[in-house]
Amino acid sequence: MNGTQGTQGTHDTQGAQGTQGTALRGPAVWALVLTSVAGFMAALDNLVVTTALPAIRKDLGGALEDLEWTVNAYTLTFAVLLMFGAALGDRFGRRRLFMSGLAIFTGASAVAALSPGINELIAARAVQGVGAAIMMPLTLTLLTAAVPPARRGMALGIFGAVGGLAVASGPLIGGTLTEHISWQWIFWLNVPIGLALIPLARLKLTESTAPGARLDVPGTLLISGGLFGIVYGLVNANAHGWTSAPVLTSLIAGTALVGGFVVHGFRHANPMLPMRLFLGRGFLGINAASLLMYLGMFGSIFLLSQFLQGVAGYTPTQAGVRMLPWTAMPMIAAPIAGILSDRIGGRPVVATGLALQALGLGWFAMILSTDVSYAAQLPALILSGIGMGLFFAPASNILMSTVSPADQGKASGANNALREVGGALGVAVLASVFSAQGGYESPQAFTDGTVPALWIGAAAVAVASAFALLVPGKGARKTAAPAAPVTPAPVLADKVPADKVPATR
Repeated sequence: MNGTQGTQGTHDTQGAQGTQGTALRGPAVWALVLTSVAGFMAALDNLVVTTALPAIRKDLGGALEDLEWTVNAYTLTFAVLLMFGAALGDRFGRRRLFMSGLAIFTGASAVAALSPGINELIAARAVQGVGAAIMMPLTLTLLTAAVPPARRGMALGIFGAVGGLAVASGPLIGGTLTEHISWQWIFWLNVPIGLALIPLARLKLTESTAPGARLDVPGTLLISGGLFGIVYGLVNANAHGWTSAPVLTSLIAGTALVGGFVVHGFRHANPMLPMRLFLGRGFLGINAASLLMYLGMFGSIFLLSQFLQGVAGYTPTQAGVRMLPWTAMPMIAAPIAGILSDRIGGRPVVATGLALQALGLGWFAMILSTDVSYAAQLPALILSGIGMGLFFAPASNILMSTVSPADQGKASGANNALREVGGALGVAVLASVFSAQGGYESPQAFTDGTVPALWIGAAAVAVASAFALLVPGKGARKTAAPAAPVTPAPVLADKVPADKVPATR
């Protein structure tokens, strides 16, 4: 979940009291409930839209690139502003910024539901991502400060399980609401929940700050502009041509800005993402694996959720149900993966999981046709789901073992940001392949475009499995990069073992 290093700030007095007695049992429960529900909403919006895409396209119109931006506008702003949002909370008050992020997310959800056209929906989705980027990293900071150290493992486990439930149920919830009410309700669902959470957060959560927290505005601008340029070029390449001036300019400028961000990360005294961390083999391996895994997974789900409706003929609800062997399988496989990683180390478990995910996508690519049965797809769905579960459970523990304790906050935030970036790139890259080889003209055209895109997704995840082998094996000496003499901002990660979380003082 998060590095929680910043929870030891001098303003965290009330949170620290929770380590004694049972007086703060109520506040700890409230913190767990409020942060878990907020985290569920933000995680749900990563996938809830996928099964609604055909209905959105039918209602609002738009080309393939518009559907890509409906997904990517959220994931991209979420990714590039995630660490900046954590730093804002450290500096100006975590509860205050958590409430602000909730308000932005809730308001943008209402605007998305009311959108009269595809462009307005895309803009609302981008603002949703801003709200989520402010809200999400602070959920774990607030939760850690409120829960006694002896119970943090349980609380963080519950929080992680709720996030996993959001991922598993996203396509199903999106499909059910779209079919039985309307696609707008995938956004309306957030509004009453957000309106209830804001006053409760004001009453039940304790304010805290991290003294000396700094904002890396230049780094935020460089990475935001760079990633937008690259994704914009990829999304519009087939519509305008790879050699067109807008596409080439966007790709070149985006790459240059990302390069500037890398240089900034080496030279700046307190960068958003210290690039020295990537000099460690383990940190480089697990982050490259995470980015490529999300690239293959999100891009494939983007196309397959539409294939199940547009080609296979399932309703949105039926499509969501049929995705469950993939999206829900991690909830079964993750505990087994945790046990295995304790016994044999995380590296072989993660590498095997990614190999199974690649095999599942390759299976899809081999059997997909306009008349393919669901029974033929089921092994691919199960393999992909088991692969995801084997990856998720040990990946964050591996990540934390590759850096010094002082860098765990920024390391976990970087990993989550790279996963979101991978998802955005996956949708852009695989949709670009789809558009070049097929289209929406007929079921056959859609299949013709989807098959080569899935091969690209499978290849990306296979390369991710190779990168996972860079991670040091069990018992290997940690080779973390030296810690910089700065206080890291606490940011979101998937899981942190209880013994990694420092007690508040």
